[in-house]
Amino acid sequence: MEKTIIVNAKSKTYNIEIIDHGLKKLREKVQTVWSPRKVAVITDENVGPLYADQVQQQLNAGGFVVEVLTIPAGESSKSWMNLEKIIQQLAEKHFSRQDGILALGGGVVGDLAGLAASIYLRGIALIQLPTSLLAQVDSSVGGKTAIDLAAGKNLVGTFYQPDLVLIDPTVLLTLKSRCLVEGYGEIVKCAALVGGDFWQLTGQIKSPQAIMRNANALIEASVRFKAQIVAADETETRRRQLLNLGHTLGHAVEQAAGGRLFHGEAVAIGLYQLSRLFEQKKLTAVGVTEQISTRLQAVGLPLSDDELGTTDFYRALKHDKKIKQQQLTMIYLKKIGQPEFYCYPIKQIIGWLQQELSQKKVKLKSKNGG
Repeated sequence: MEKTIIVNAKSKTYNIEIIDHGLKKLREKVQTVWSPRKVAVITDENVGPLYADQVQQQLNAGGFVVEVLTIPAGESSKSWMNLEKIIQQLAEKHFSRQDGILALGGGVVGDLAGLAASIYLRGIALIQLPTSLLAQVDSSVGGKTAIDLAAGKNLVGTFYQPDLVLIDPTVLLTLKSRCLVEGYGEIVKCAALVGGDFWQLTGQIKSPQAIMRNANALIEASVRFKAQIVAADETETRRRQLLNLGHTLGHAVEQAAGGRLFHGEAVAIGLYQLSRLFEQKKLTAVGVTEQISTRLQAVGLPLSDDELGTTDFYRALKHDKKIKQQQLTMIYLKKIGQPEFYCYPIKQIIGWLQQELSQKKVKLKSKNGG
């Protein structure tokens, strides 16, 4: 399979190439957008041993001079310290404005490498080569880059589009089941926004193995939708905010969990809980929450977590990037395929959540005989 999806962002037009065994065509694809130059391949300690040599050989064969820069694996690498370290290494190796960065890894690598590319010498060329399902369907597409702060996720970042995104679904075969499944949390979110055939497709996924069997179709549907959103609203002034469905509560519970939850798992929790709460308010159609929970539970994604509704959870929520003039915009579903905006004072939203989430915990405790 080989599919090309064009992203017509305001700042740049570029291709997203979805190619089985795409790593074998890396040289060919990179040569369509870059002349020979120095390339910093930024990867992590998990992905590097699997693919860095192959990537380097492909690029060397095309006349590129490669430096492999490796960061520790995990969300904690999205930090000032690692950003500074990468930029310092680029400077020490005399990278110029004519050179480039290739991000080889999951969302953490893509976010960090993309931010480094956007600010080193006020911007050098970037290619994204995502190796996790989450990165392939979400973080590598659309030009968002970021690092985290203690106060919250992705609070320092830029919008910086790559010259190319190369997605090779076959690399997903090396993922552990949990890492594959977490990416599916973002896919269900995306399908819930789109509805139609995409939503019906997710209804056929009954196991982690089924995710892999349908990976190409799931990736293509997710990427096509996100490419349309980015073309319409590159810098998230309005429509692109729809992609935050499930993220308001998801980011907060992920931050409170301190690395115990993967991002896609937190999004699944946020998506389910938000749908449940808005269905109770009669803003979401009856039955939507059940459809969402069925899809998430079919592959083992969580619907709740002990950190939901804790002090740390609300502390993280108060630092949500979507808060403007003390108003928080949340995205919810009127029904599948019909997202809507819900803008309300953050204090009132927190008060509502405190009431509803505490009631849910009481009910769960009662059922368990506590």
